Amino acid sequence: MSTSPTSITCASLSFAWPDGTDVLDGLQVSFGPGITGLVGANGSGKSTLLKLIAGELTPADGTVRVAGEVGHLPQNVTLDTALRVDEALGIRAVRAALHAIESGDVAEEHFDVVGDDWDVEERARATLGELGLGHIDLDRTIGEVSGGESVLLRLAALLLRRPDVLLLDEPTNNLDLYARRRLYAAVQAWSGVMVVVSHDRELLDLADQIADLHSGEVTWYGGNFSAYEEALATEQEAAERMVRVAESDLKKQKRELIDAQVKLARRKRYGQKMYEQKREPKIVMGARKRTAQESAGKHRIMHEGRLSEAKERLDEAVEAVRDDDLIRIDLPYTAVPPGRTVLTLDRLELRHGSRVNGVFDLRGPERVALVGRNGAGKTTLLRTIAGELDAVSGEARAHVPLRFLPQRLDVLDGSLSVAENVARYAPAATDNRIRARLARFLFKGAKADQPAETLSGGERFRAALAALMLAEPAPQLLMLDEPTNNLDMASVRQLTTALESYEGTLIVASHDMPFLESIGITRWLLLEGGELKEIAPETVGYSS
Repeated sequence: MSTSPTSITCASLSFAWPDGTDVLDGLQVSFGPGITGLVGANGSGKSTLLKLIAGELTPADGTVRVAGEVGHLPQNVTLDTALRVDEALGIRAVRAALHAIESGDVAEEHFDVVGDDWDVEERARATLGELGLGHIDLDRTIGEVSGGESVLLRLAALLLRRPDVLLLDEPTNNLDLYARRRLYAAVQAWSGVMVVVSHDRELLDLADQIADLHSGEVTWYGGNFSAYEEALATEQEAAERMVRVAESDLKKQKRELIDAQVKLARRKRYGQKMYEQKREPKIVMGARKRTAQESAGKHRIMHEGRLSEAKERLDEAVEAVRDDDLIRIDLPYTAVPPGRTVLTLDRLELRHGSRVNGVFDLRGPERVALVGRNGAGKTTLLRTIAGELDAVSGEARAHVPLRFLPQRLDVLDGSLSVAENVARYAPAATDNRIRARLARFLFKGAKADQPAETLSGGERFRAALAALMLAEPAPQLLMLDEPTNNLDMASVRQLTTALESYEGTLIVASHDMPFLESIGITRWLLLEGGELKEIAPETVGYSS
């Protein structure tokens, strides 16, 4: 690590996508030592900001200055399955040089490669052990480890480099409960600058401060995420009170302007009557008319000014209130009668050895949580039920229309707009009908015409969910694989609300316990040791 104080400074930072969509415009922000939780709505630019800091994107304008070396763990970790573990950790060359020296080859180039890193293997094994990966041999290939383990391997590679600045983007995605606890411990032990983007409340509660990226600006809150939520709730209560006060003042100013206009109209009619009846000298009436006109003009200008100021105060008050729209859907055709069999698993044997003993029936409208460690086979089971994978033996029979939303969200065609993607699943629906229903998924107006490839993680998920839930025929069995990955807190609330109005049968594979509890799970299934079994809710801490 460098000995200079570590920090990140972004000055007048701007970035836009090739289609002209602005992400950041003149952002000013600095990060210092400690753990910073970077929060904000999906699409606010959090991941883009981390990539700009890491040098993976080039700003359109402004500067990024980082004192120290940067390590970046992106949202979607993709490692070549043919790589060896020591290659993924970035230590293969040093290991090879060490082994050559140990076998008697004292060529100078080997010592140059090793440098001062003589204990690299011991440090690598210790780091893997701290992350719960002590069982993984350095000579294994990446194709032999699970998705969650590959995330931890990427983190291990960063920790071995010992960078001054560590940027973590949704690091708990795809991690089971056991692996999450290992990651929490690594985060707590970190010294230096760390910026974490996450929807994981437990992880964000380890932060020293929260940076809220909202409407292109960062607002700072001392303390962890729970403290941030309390402070934000207090701010929002005050903002809503200000809206009510501003609305009341606006009504008052409108009434006063109307009253003033009525009084002036009366004076005008009185003056006209006097003129017609010629009760006063012409010169006196002319002077009175001019005075009345001047007075009317002053009153009008004064009241219109007050009304304009009241409107501005209301606009400012409304701007301070967060727009936390919820997905609102009504899908009557998804309803499943109680007790109806929707899925049968008959002596099913999956790839990689997992199995379902005997006959297993799922009846509507149950809400099933599918849990288990990384690599247990949850995704394989869901893909087999969906017909994407062939079973080794046995059968999976769906008795109702079924839709599956995978982790990869590859149900969307990135080159098509949101509306066009939905139309693929509902070809008989008119464009107007599709857009009306998309509005309930918060894709209103031009948003429905946005190409899927330009959407943020949360927006992409929402679009994929819309495509499946608005499909024809309506799905009466919906399967979701790690649905809260890449979603901010507001998007998780939106998803929860959407699933509340879903009347079909639900199977959700997830490690996000607060989310599972929020959607009213009625049945818990554990895939462990290659076998699917039903468990009681209180035994879900399977990874301890």
